Amino acid sequence: MAGLLIILGIESSCDETAAAVVEDGHRVMASLVASQTEIHMPFGGVVPEVAAREHLRVIDPLVQQALNEAGVKFADLDAVAITQGPGLIGALLVGVAYAKGLALALGKPLIPVDHVHAHVHGALLGVEVAARDLFPTLALVVSGGHTNLYRMGSPTEFALIASSIDDACGECFDKVAKLLGLGYPGGAEIERHAKGGNVKAVPMPRMVSERARLEFSYSGLKTFVANVVAAEQAPISAARRSDICASFQEEALGQLVRKLTEAVRRYPEARSILVAGGVAANQRLQELMRSSIALPAFFPALRYCGDNAAMIAAYGYHLARAAGDGNSWLANADWDAYSRYDFGEGKELSPGSG
Repeated sequence: MAGLLIILGIESSCDETAAAVVEDGHRVMASLVASQTEIHMPFGGVVPEVAAREHLRVIDPLVQQALNEAGVKFADLDAVAITQGPGLIGALLVGVAYAKGLALALGKPLIPVDHVHAHVHGALLGVEVAARDLFPTLALVVSGGHTNLYRMGSPTEFALIASSIDDACGECFDKVAKLLGLGYPGGAEIERHAKGGNVKAVPMPRMVSERARLEFSYSGLKTFVANVVAAEQAPISAARRSDICASFQEEALGQLVRKLTEAVRRYPEARSILVAGGVAANQRLQELMRSSIALPAFFPALRYCGDNAAMIAAYGYHLARAAGDGNSWLANADWDAYSRYDFGEGKELSPGSG
């Protein structure tokens, strides 16, 4: 696919329906997200059936709007990239079924994309840096569902070197926010309250403290905060809540920095750091990363930290480029949606493996 330039990306893995048009893997021509946050807010989390119905309602007009904003027509597209998984299976099926029909009707290639891997490419949207200056790289995806650390040899080569053994980092933020009576989603709320707090006010346990262990763990930290809240003798004051938020956030983010620092030591060939996912929007995390690690670090623009379709289109572009002309990868790729992340071989085919 040597002439491949313009990719339509579609995302429907959880509670955002998104459509984007991306050129050359990094220039975003249009990127739209229809969020369901207010719909799920009364429940304190995402209701899968409700999410799937909302995707079904908005996906077609959203795609058309993205094309209009990009100033392109369906005929101008070179391929359609779709989130294959992981995610909520009902939500994924809406996007996959729509993308299959669209690609078939247009006679365009359909590119199945791993959602977690695609997050990494969110950090590179709008960034014009030569691949030789980026790769090999260490890529950290830290979100509500995943805390994964990869070594990447190229834009399409992912070797998982560490992950959470229990809760994801973003999941822990949401649960602690709920314990403290804060809003949903919890990450932004904790960050906001932490700004007025003392990071040393509540000594936090250090999870997975052994340097030899790269994996992450957040369940114990969440339980510790639950015990702190339960032990309060009176309703938690605003000042006390801020102190708890600040102390929790410092340890939760500090764990990420410690593990990434150790990974840099183990993989001295790394030329850069890529940090992606919803937690990458946290300004304190960015400060800690840049003050602790000498390698150049790239974070997504705020609008690309959460789920979006621009990252899907960008990664789809690189997958198709890597497949090359005459390669059977796209024809042999598994287009079925999947809800669970496989830490072994995975569902996603590497270019050239077909």
